[in-house]
Amino acid sequence: MVELKVISMKKPDDANIIIGQAHFIKTVEDMYETIAQSSPAIKFGVAFSEASGACLVRSDGNDDELKALAEQNCLELACGHCFVVVVRQGYPINILNGVKMIAEVCTVYCATANPLEVIVAQTALGRGIMGVIDGAGPKGLEKEEDVRWRKGLLRKLGYKR
Repeated sequence: MVELKVISMKKPDDANIIIGQAHFIKTVEDMYETIAQSSPAIKFGVAFSEASGACLVRSDGNDDELKALAEQNCLELACGHCFVVVVRQGYPINILNGVKMIAEVCTVYCATANPLEVIVAQTALGRGIMGVIDGAGPKGLEKEEDVRWRKGLLRKLGYKR
């Protein structure tokens, strides 16, 4: 028997969230080091849900509010071996490859600033992430003025010259 649940993730409007799966208690320390070294300005909290032993949510970060949000979201998901990172003053693009290269990381489900829902399956064994609903669906095709806006935004953010 499988029951599906939809869990809404909480984050400030000016923050991004990354959700994934990892496999070892060392995840929190490695995530902290990887994210902290990406930028001296970045603020973040990371939480990781153990799937064996004490089955605790382990956490760290350099911002108490974001750390508490990562912990709260991880507890709401209640899925073994999942991790939640909440980031401010930086973007997932700045840290995502580093996160994916951490030896304990198995997969990344999403990295977004959008409203986010996580689809969770509940069985007799426990809970697991099935997928994510990341923001709204498309409303049409990009037009020439939309291309100019996109390229202008990337230049404003410093990702294009």
